Amino acid sequence: MSKYQEVLTPKNCQMIFIDQQPQMAFGVQSIDRQVLKNNVVGLAKAAKAFNIPTTITTVETSSFSGHTYPELLAVFPQNKILERTSMNSWDDQNVRDALAANGRKKIVVSGLWTEVCNTTFALCAMLEGGYEIYMVADASGGTSSDAHKYAMDRMVQAGCVPVTWQQVLLEWQRDWAHRDTYDAVMAIVKEHSGAYGMGVDYAYTMVHSAPERVTHGETIGPNPAKVSN
Repeated sequence: MSKYQEVLTPKNCQMIFIDQQPQMAFGVQSIDRQVLKNNVVGLAKAAKAFNIPTTITTVETSSFSGHTYPELLAVFPQNKILERTSMNSWDDQNVRDALAANGRKKIVVSGLWTEVCNTTFALCAMLEGGYEIYMVADASGGTSSDAHKYAMDRMVQAGCVPVTWQQVLLEWQRDWAHRDTYDAVMAIVKEHSGAYGMGVDYAYTMVHSAPERVTHGETIGPNPAKVSN
């Protein structure tokens, strides 16, 4: 059990996005779809900021599911999209090869649907590949609240670790003294973390008296590097 006590770091894990496609999102009922997309894109930006090896895989793009969210593709414009026919990503050799090439046993997972594509991948990756799965519950969605809940329960019973996207972001950051990623994390928080992001804006401008800057007519927050914690 000691492996589950290890904190996620930018050096010990990799990321996979499974079937973040519009037709799959249409069927999601366990979470508001716009919130879902916000969380997925926030998680993607976090993976980018911390240089986490990231795999993106899709299923039946042309015949059913549609293309990956453009906002997600924009974060990883150079990533090859691994297309499949199987609902279970683990069945695809290209996916298994991509994961193996990254050489990290901890896999952070965001996908649709929780009860199908996420569950089958997680169970097989743990059983057959010896991977540790960290399932991002709020960057995944099921066809009903029960479908999502009981799929998460099943995966947890099998040894999967449930997490949320912001938890992963802050676990990667760990220490605000890590200035190389501080600005990127604050930008992600302000754009994707709702009330937390609003609080950051408020603290910068009202508590620390940092001036607002206006660029091209858009009001944006101050430079975090100039604001003390």
